[in-house]
Amino acid sequence: MKFTLAAIFAVSVSANPFAPKTTNNAKARHVSNLLRKAKAIRKLEDDYPVDISGYSVKFEKCQFVKSYNDELAEDEDAGTVLGTTRFAIFRLCPGNACDSCNENYGEYLLDLETYLELSTEYYTEYQNEQCETCNQFCEDEQYEYNQQQNNQERRLNDDAEQKPDDLDCYKCVEECAKIENMEENGFVDATEFLACEKIYDDGDNGGLAYYAAPVCAQEGSKIKIGVFSDQYCQEYEQGLNVEDYLDQDDNGNSKQLSHAILKKTYDNTCISCLEPQEADDNNDGNDAEDADEVTEFCENLYNYAGKCEYNHGFEGYYQADGYYNQMAQEDVVCGYINSLKAGTYDETGEINISGSSFSFAAGSNTTTGQKIALTFFILGTVGLAVYAAMLHSKLTKGTATLEAGSGALA
Repeated sequence: MKFTLAAIFAVSVSANPFAPKTTNNAKARHVSNLLRKAKAIRKLEDDYPVDISGYSVKFEKCQFVKSYNDELAEDEDAGTVLGTTRFAIFRLCPGNACDSCNENYGEYLLDLETYLELSTEYYTEYQNEQCETCNQFCEDEQYEYNQQQNNQERRLNDDAEQKPDDLDCYKCVEECAKIENMEENGFVDATEFLACEKIYDDGDNGGLAYYAAPVCAQEGSKIKIGVFSDQYCQEYEQGLNVEDYLDQDDNGNSKQLSHAILKKTYDNTCISCLEPQEADDNNDGNDAEDADEVTEFCENLYNYAGKCEYNHGFEGYYQADGYYNQMAQEDVVCGYINSLKAGTYDETGEINISGSSFSFAAGSNTTTGQKIALTFFILGTVGLAVYAAMLHSKLTKGTATLEAGSGALA
C-alpha cells in the first residue's frame, strides 16, 4: 500500500543542511524545500581543516523523495503540490576499503544532479587523460615504433617518459576509437541528460512532449535515464523507453544511449581522494592549485553534502574545531539518511507503508523518557482493555438479571 506522506518530511527537514548545486533553469526553481535554502555546513577551509585525503568515495544509493513544494502549490496549472527531489547517498571509506566499509567511515547525502555532475566530470577527465596516453604510446602503426623508441630512451635516459606498464594498447586503442566515433556509430552519451532535457515534441498532437532525466533503478543501486511527461521532470513515465524518442541517424535508425560514463558513477565505485603526486600542481585540472592533498572532486562532494559522521566513527570528525553547525545537524542528517535507506520510499518517491520501517525522528535511538512514556501508554491501554471487559461483563449480567426478574413478575 502506498500513501503520500512526504509533506511531513518537508516540514521536519526544511532546515536541514543539504546544500544544492543546480543549474539556473526552470527545473532548479522547482526543487524541493529539502535542499533549496540550505548551506554547506562543513568545508575544507583554513578555519575548519578536515583531511579526507585518506578516504575513498563509494556510491551507496539513489533515492527519489516526493514532498510538498511551495511553488507547485502556487502554480494554478500544476496538477500536484508534490515535487520530486532526487538524492544520492555515498560514503567516504578509510583507505581503499570500499568492499569492507563498515566502520570509521562517513555517510553523506547530496542532490543527485550535483553528484552526477561532479562524478561524470571526474570520469570524463580521467577517460580523456587515458586516451591521450593511449594515443601517445599506442596509436596504430606508431605503436611498434614507440615501443622501440621507449626501449632506447629507457637505456639512454632513465628520466624519459615511458609507456605505463599497465597500459594495454590493443584494448585502449579500440575503446578510445569507440568514444571518439560515438555519434557516428549511432550512440548518444547518457550524461547529456543529467538535467531535464526535452527529447520529443509533437505540436500536432495536442502539444505532447516528453523529457529525459536520471532516475533510480533496482531499489536505488543503479541510475538510468528515464522519460518524464512534464518540463520539470516530476512526472515519471515508467512504461516508456528514452531510446524510442531519440533522434534517428542518417539511415533512419533510432540512436542508442551509451552508459559507459554514467555506469561508473554507481557501479563498484571506489575513488581515492588522495591527490596524485604529479609534476603539475593541480593534477591536470582535477584539483585547484592549493596546498592540500585532496582532489577537487572529493572537496566538492564533501562541501556540498549533508554529513553523518560521528555515528559511524569517522576519524576526521574530531580533527576540526568550531563546526558547531555540523554537530547540531548531525542527528537530523543521520536520521534522514536512515529513513531513505530503510525502504521508506519506492523508486518514484512515494512513501511505501507496507513492508518497510521508517523514522520521522532525527535519530534512531529511543531515549529513556520515550521508553517510560511508551511503558505508561502500553500499561494504560491494557488497563482500559481490562476495565472495558469488566464493564461489559457487569452490563451483561445486569441485563440477564433484569430479564429474569421480568419473567418472574410475569
